[in-house]
Amino acid sequence: MAVLNISYMCLSKPLLPKSNHSSSLHFSSSLSSPKELKNANVKVNENSFGEFVAKAGFVGLLSASLFFASDPALAFKGGGPYGSEVTRGQDLTGKDFSGKTLIKQDFKTSILRQANFKGAKLLGASFFDADLTGADLSDADLRGADFSLANVTKVNLTNANLEGALATGNTSFKGSIITGADFTDVPLRGDQLEYLCKVADGVNPTTGNETRETLLCR
Repeated sequence: MAVLNISYMCLSKPLLPKSNHSSSLHFSSSLSSPKELKNANVKVNENSFGEFVAKAGFVGLLSASLFFASDPALAFKGGGPYGSEVTRGQDLTGKDFSGKTLIKQDFKTSILRQANFKGAKLLGASFFDADLTGADLSDADLRGADFSLANVTKVNLTNANLEGALATGNTSFKGSIITGADFTDVPLRGDQLEYLCKVADGVNPTTGNETRETLLCR
């Protein structure tokens, strides 16, 4: 946005007056000495050079703005306190995010295999279509997180709080450890609910809710 604003300012700023053939003739006819003629030519050249520089600057800024707009990886920054790095659509295999505050962080479509999120604050974070195979999400605050279409197989969710998280589509928790996890108000497919109820146990230390109860297991 900042680049585009600068480009607009350059465009809206009046360019230096154009010099043309007729003006050069007018100057020449009204001058009485070679010295005055020389000075007039210098002024015309200065105006032309200034106009050229202004146009070149505008074209450069416009090109830069189009470049960043056309490349999402460069234009996009992940949200949250960790937003100094791009976390969307990245290979973050084995990355250590343990204990970090990553509220509303965007991990959409990223590869997060064996990533460490132990004890991280991930409220509202998006793992849409991400690969979390073997990741450690134990003790993590995952309230309102989006796991839609995500691969959450063999993930450690021990004592994680997933209240209000999304798990729509083909999200799979197969092989995951869910001891003490809180699944309150998490929409789950029938097959996933059936599978999780077979392995559910423990009580979440933060909410005090039993895992089986939060899954509404029969």
